[in-house]
Amino acid sequence: MKQWPIDRVHTNRGDFALRRRQGDGRPLVLIHGWPESSATWTPLLAHLPAELDVIAPDLRGLGDSPRTAERDAYGKQALAQDVLAVVQALGIDHFALVGHDWGGIVAQEIALAEPMRVTHLGVSNIAVINNLDVNRRIAGKPNRYVWYQHFLNTGLPEALIPGRERAFLETFLRMSGDRPFPEAQVQEYVRCYAIPGTPTTAANLYRSYRSDIRRWASLAGRRFDMPAAYIYGEHDVVITPDYLDGLEACFRDIHITRLDAGHFVQEEQPAAFADAVVQLLQR
Repeated sequence: MKQWPIDRVHTNRGDFALRRRQGDGRPLVLIHGWPESSATWTPLLAHLPAELDVIAPDLRGLGDSPRTAERDAYGKQALAQDVLAVVQALGIDHFALVGHDWGGIVAQEIALAEPMRVTHLGVSNIAVINNLDVNRRIAGKPNRYVWYQHFLNTGLPEALIPGRERAFLETFLRMSGDRPFPEAQVQEYVRCYAIPGTPTTAANLYRSYRSDIRRWASLAGRRFDMPAAYIYGEHDVVITPDYLDGLEACFRDIHITRLDAGHFVQEEQPAAFADAVVQLLQR
């Protein structure tokens, strides 16, 4: 699979890497999760309408974006401001927004911060941050597959990951059962994770989580008013089906699409994922 070229944009929050396929239609901003980069969206391009202006930034600490050491820079509200700065630097006012994994959390933070600018919101395989009671209930259940979250909150990533990036990442990227994960994608994520400082900055997405949760506790009763979609790979062992409980109360207009995929649904089922995005944009 040919990789999507990387560009850079200067903002008031730093210089960020991004991938962009310019079209003369509406802007669509795609936000990746951990442990990936904007390359996660490459398989979608062949299935998205050519007129869409597709913008995919690399989040701070991953891909080819800045490696900022301070943990507070990885709070999801702060990462949302990074993406908004990228969009502002590109001269884009209104845009549709889709995020996967931590990118789905960042997308929700953007939609809360700028609800009049986000025309449509898509979230994939991550918690919905205003679904408070359901999230608390799930957090109290044991799940052996979330061991890596505890690992990343220790000092071990810095000691054990450098030089072993491929072995570490394949532990997660190969969790798709019999469906092969694109080798070009694996190579790209290994390249980015080998950039000095990444074991710390990538782990900071998890190390900042407790402060995120404290902030989200104030979101009781809030909802997203723009048309929204939850695109779910239903074989995910970390974001289990319980996370979909109660979604209707969190959105004014939500459509749920369940796909035959695991966690990395946009790479496992790119055509079906793109179709769900197109259906969202048509609402």
